[in-house]
Amino acid sequence: MSAVFVHVSDIHFGQEKDDRVHIHADVKQQLISDAREVVSRIAGGAAHGILVTGDIAQSGIKDEYDEAAKWLDQLAESIGVNINCVQMVPGNHDLDRSKLSPAVRRILDQIRAGGSTEYEETLSDPLIRAALFARFEDYGNFSFGYDCPLNDEAAYASEMVVTLAPGRALRFIRFNSSLLCHGKERDEHPELLIGARQFTIPRDDGVENIVLVHHPLSWYKDQEQVRDYIRSRARVFISGHEHDPKVSVDNVEQGCDLMMLAAGATVPFKSNSVFTFTYNIIEFDWDEEVDGLSVTIHPRAWNAQRTCFEADDQRLGGKSPNYRLGCPSFRKAGLQGAVTTSRLKDAAPSESHTFSVEPTIEMVLMDSSSGELSPMAPSVEGYEVARLRFFRDLLEGERLRVLVAMDAIPENFDEPMSQGLERRLLDRLVRDGKLGDVEKMIDQLIDERKDGVH
Repeated sequence: MSAVFVHVSDIHFGQEKDDRVHIHADVKQQLISDAREVVSRIAGGAAHGILVTGDIAQSGIKDEYDEAAKWLDQLAESIGVNINCVQMVPGNHDLDRSKLSPAVRRILDQIRAGGSTEYEETLSDPLIRAALFARFEDYGNFSFGYDCPLNDEAAYASEMVVTLAPGRALRFIRFNSSLLCHGKERDEHPELLIGARQFTIPRDDGVENIVLVHHPLSWYKDQEQVRDYIRSRARVFISGHEHDPKVSVDNVEQGCDLMMLAAGATVPFKSNSVFTFTYNIIEFDWDEEVDGLSVTIHPRAWNAQRTCFEADDQRLGGKSPNYRLGCPSFRKAGLQGAVTTSRLKDAAPSESHTFSVEPTIEMVLMDSSSGELSPMAPSVEGYEVARLRFFRDLLEGERLRVLVAMDAIPENFDEPMSQGLERRLLDRLVRDGKLGDVEKMIDQLIDERKDGVH
């Protein structure tokens, strides 16, 4: 079976005005219905997750993410996945430009006028990094709950691995291409940088990398270096931003291919013959015949006359184009890691139960450049959804109320509060068997806020 993901990009919650308020609301609901129908046909009624390649919001503020959260929950429910099964990256509209101080603007201009050397020298200062990331505060709170934290050292981020077959897995790697954005960037004269902190992605036998990012390669000043690492270490590069769906496959060398998939805008401000409402459903599968990766795209586009989504046979090579990608990392894992479907069919009953042909998703520990590990999630049913609601749906003061009420904060505690610390304290509560109490208090605090109780 394939690993199936609904891919949306450039949704721009908060851009609506006048009659667009009603039109966009209808488009988003039609997308939910359409995704449910398509997934039911290709994946037995359930997908594995949602991919979002940036510009979730229009202005990077909490109210916009609150609306996005409701919609993503509905979309997740419609395709049969838990509401936390979302991978996302920020776009240039996911930063709050009201927090762009003159000092930060000068820092950005200095880096953008320079290059990789200026980028690395400037971002080596933790205070400058903190000032740049402060513009992503509301996005950061939103994405953290989905287990997609921004890497505050400006390195790549990766927490999700999808196992397609024994010894054959996909690792989703997230880039932040918007760190240097201030609203006047153009691809004709690139000023953005990915930076070596991000593009030096890992290479492991049996694991192929899928990169999620907002801006396409042409927007980076260091695009040649980024391209070299992507071509040699990634199998699929998925971007957004340009609102123009495109796909290409580059044969890097014998047995090694790279797919470049650019998304259209799920909700551009207006729909026309060039830039209409679009999204994709993507199937990833192990290609046993060539020990590679099979990628099938189901492009969906808005039909303005029928006012619904339908198969798009114009923009991405047909209604359901399939691409077979050569995967050197799969082949390097060797035959001992692979269990073929024919072997599964011929296996004895007891042996066949040892393996699974259903793709599995695992959130894995992620090393930071400081050598610290991401916290290990408690293996308790319902934890992931509770964690999402704790960080996404509660305000900072409300989260503190939960931790204090549950006696999660030790006496004589003097450590500065951070998302990472909140996560560790929440995990401790869950391991102590208090998940149910946490869930009840989350519901209580949300109800109090709705009722105006303080």
